[in-house]
Amino acid sequence: MTDTSKPVLTGGCQCGAVRFAVMTAPTKVSICHCRMCQKAAGAPFASFADINKTDFAWTRGQPSFFRSSTIAERGFCAACGTPLSFGRIDGDRIEIMTGSFDRPDRVIPTRQYGTESRLGWVVGIANLPSQTTQQNYGPEKMATIVSHQHPDHD
Repeated sequence: MTDTSKPVLTGGCQCGAVRFAVMTAPTKVSICHCRMCQKAAGAPFASFADINKTDFAWTRGQPSFFRSSTIAERGFCAACGTPLSFGRIDGDRIEIMTGSFDRPDRVIPTRQYGTESRLGWVVGIANLPSQTTQQNYGPEKMATIVSHQHPDHD
């Protein structure tokens, strides 16, 4: 990645110790339901933006890595535990967890993988009753909460 380029997308971990920049739009954005991704994300599925490593840079700190299989490793922040990436060992691409982008609304999944492990209830999520965070806690409680999360920008 060149230093003169302006990032298309940026992001990082929850505490801000690790930040990244992406110089071109991801080539593929996907959801993976496989059991390994469920465990790595601590969630019913993981979502990734696929990027060529030449168009990507860690701009603050470096993630720690866990080799989750003989072919892949997963990056995470050692300070706060935020899952950040997936990549084939010695591969030329990196897949960044979409929730770690400053603007996750700009990385929209277009395909799914690992559907043999997709949880049956996932397809009905949009139909569940919902509330905003403010509605859930109320304005009085919201006024007392102090976030220690890094803002979605540098």
